[in-house]
Amino acid sequence: MSVPSQKTGETKVVGETFLAKARDLLGSDYWPKIERSLEIVSDEQVWWRSHDESNSIGNLMLHLSGNARQWIVSGVGGANSVRDRPQEFAERSLIPRDELIKQLRETLADVDEVLRRLDPATLLERRTIQGSDVTLLEAIFHVVEHFSMHTGQIILLAKMLTGSDLAFYDFSSGAPRHSWERKPGE
Repeated sequence: MSVPSQKTGETKVVGETFLAKARDLLGSDYWPKIERSLEIVSDEQVWWRSHDESNSIGNLMLHLSGNARQWIVSGVGGANSVRDRPQEFAERSLIPRDELIKQLRETLADVDEVLRRLDPATLLERRTIQGSDVTLLEAIFHVVEHFSMHTGQIILLAKMLTGSDLAFYDFSSGAPRHSWERKPGE
């Protein structure tokens, strides 16, 4: 992959902007949507699947945690990787949703810490993660994209199981704003 050369200051700003946006999407966009989705489903619904080959919300939660830990906490941040990817999908026990929420929240806190401390100048460094030779930028982009996709699946399953509108956006000002950003009384 060829990257056009830029002035050092511009490159730093681009890297800082990329890292800030990745942190924002994971922590302030996708995560609150997952939390709101889990607020409306029961522990049993968290583990419901349409057939044996499909994923439950619980499996997706385990998978998101495993993926983010492997790619960012370990791959980018250098922590030891102890992931058992097949088990994320094979899990059938009824792990309570509060435990799943706690686990993914802790993973995202660790991810955020790695991204907060990451020097933007290192984004083009290469690592081997899950057998793929990638830049740190690609690894982070992978996790953000991956989180987006599975967040959508979790939202769909929660809506399908409950028939509820999750009301993520407030349009009262004319422009969409996340409903969790509203101040009390608005």
